[in-house]
Amino acid sequence: MTTAEQHPTADRQPPVRPALGHLRRARARFLAGRPLPEDIPDEVAAAWRRARFHGVRHDCAAHLAAPAPRPPDPAILEAARPVLARLGPPLDRQRATLVLTDARLRVLWAAGPAPFGTRCPDLSEQCVGPNSAALALRTGRRAEVHGPEHFLDVWQEVSAVSVPLRTPGDGRPVGTVTVASALCAGRAPHPQATLAEAAAAAVEAELRAHARPPEHLLLDAYLTACDGPDRPVVAFSGHSRLVSEAAGRLLSTRDLDDLERAVRTALRQDGSGIRLPYGAVVEPVRHLGETVGAVAVLEPVLGRASAATAGPPPTTLAGHSLPWRHATRRAAELAAVPAPLLLVGERGTGKTSLARALLGDPDPLVVDAAEGEVSQMLPGRPRDGLVLRHAERLAQPDVAAIVALLEARPATPLLVTYTPGAPPGPCLQRLLDTLAARSVTLPALRERPEDIGELLTAVSPPPAPGQPPLTWTLDARRAVEGYPWPGNVTELAHVVRSLAQRRQVTGPVRRSELPDPVREGPAGRRLSPMERAERTAILEALRRHGGNKARTAAALGIGRATLYRKLRTYGT
Repeated sequence: MTTAEQHPTADRQPPVRPALGHLRRARARFLAGRPLPEDIPDEVAAAWRRARFHGVRHDCAAHLAAPAPRPPDPAILEAARPVLARLGPPLDRQRATLVLTDARLRVLWAAGPAPFGTRCPDLSEQCVGPNSAALALRTGRRAEVHGPEHFLDVWQEVSAVSVPLRTPGDGRPVGTVTVASALCAGRAPHPQATLAEAAAAAVEAELRAHARPPEHLLLDAYLTACDGPDRPVVAFSGHSRLVSEAAGRLLSTRDLDDLERAVRTALRQDGSGIRLPYGAVVEPVRHLGETVGAVAVLEPVLGRASAATAGPPPTTLAGHSLPWRHATRRAAELAAVPAPLLLVGERGTGKTSLARALLGDPDPLVVDAAEGEVSQMLPGRPRDGLVLRHAERLAQPDVAAIVALLEARPATPLLVTYTPGAPPGPCLQRLLDTLAARSVTLPALRERPEDIGELLTAVSPPPAPGQPPLTWTLDARRAVEGYPWPGNVTELAHVVRSLAQRRQVTGPVRRSELPDPVREGPAGRRLSPMERAERTAILEALRRHGGNKARTAAALGIGRATLYRKLRTYGT
């Protein structure tokens, strides 16, 4: 599976791609259950495996003819129909197919000859396996898939290019535009790539033009409330929602659902300024005397004024930011029930410290999978709390022992810490699936920079007798708060303690005393909204792959050189 980057530059070299014939032979080996050659791109092999996992049959096209249910005349189709109708005849002469999908990859419109049975009602990977529309929607950029990169037999002589469609204002993906044709020699770039991008741009322009006045009002109110990239804001209109980047980091899908229900209740009561869950404040948006939506701002919980209303933190661990309070409060709620609890997060986010705090025991039994055979250290009948660290390093016999323990005693007070990284094996995945219903993900330190001031005090070693505690100049504090801290709280604590031990001067810590990466900080220029979104996507991919840059680059569909360049550009 190959992603074509939208704006190639002179210093960006195209990735080396196996020849189509080689890919075709590799696909045959995969379908026969034989090992794949080492030079097959990871993203292609992963796409084939996902198709097999979803039960897609490579040799069956019967499901392609089934009608896909869709809402009658959705807004995206209404806006896109005049654009696509104008492009249909030229593509018909070129023996190419033009396809429009919604955000669930249901085909809303298609025109032109369908080469080699390419037309189908649903382009989700669960139905047809890897394809350019699914890839474009997942990566948020133009994507191309050629011939044997597909899983279905009927698409082995097809090349396709897809471009995601985004809503005006928040840029939320709402569908894709795809051009499919006979297999292209050389695989990329697709000859109709420019046309697909132009079609997507024209459809997005029509979406803006078709927006109703109430939607304009809601969008204006949402953008006004955002007033910057770091303010958590959510807007609801009954049939859609706008979520700022900061709010998306703070609230899960379940949290957003809870918040929307509370917003509806507040609107029925016609109350302006009503406080909602998570410290939000709702303001209704009205049009012609009717309420057409509402904007909820979560900012008050971040200030001191709301500290009392938010309630005390569930643990004594440092940190009062919304992401940290939400995660620890959820963990405390789950830990109140005698059952296993899974704490997930990057290395150094404080998983073990939180586990100890939740048990309320300063010296609980801690078993570390990185130090030896866990099965020999597990108590036969654990009564008090037990902490299992580094579950990602469990050997297969140890996983089996823990699964057997949980099956025999499901109420075992076990707290497990897990750092995502390499894909887990089947045995470990079974354990993670068992614990998934009671799991909490801890935020990375870069997602809660407002806690750094409190953490600096918490991780500083006690001063020598007669010496003042460690303090910081404003310039040094800004450098520390602006650094992304890939090692999270553990890295911060190491830097602070090392600095305190080697200092030969008195007074506040100056910026010049900080390590080079912290002192220099991230890129000084202000990032555009698109660059901030890209930086967030890269950091999230790095987190999912445990910091492995090769896997991160493959998951993002870019070369490693491009990833390193972007990391340098964004100061990460």
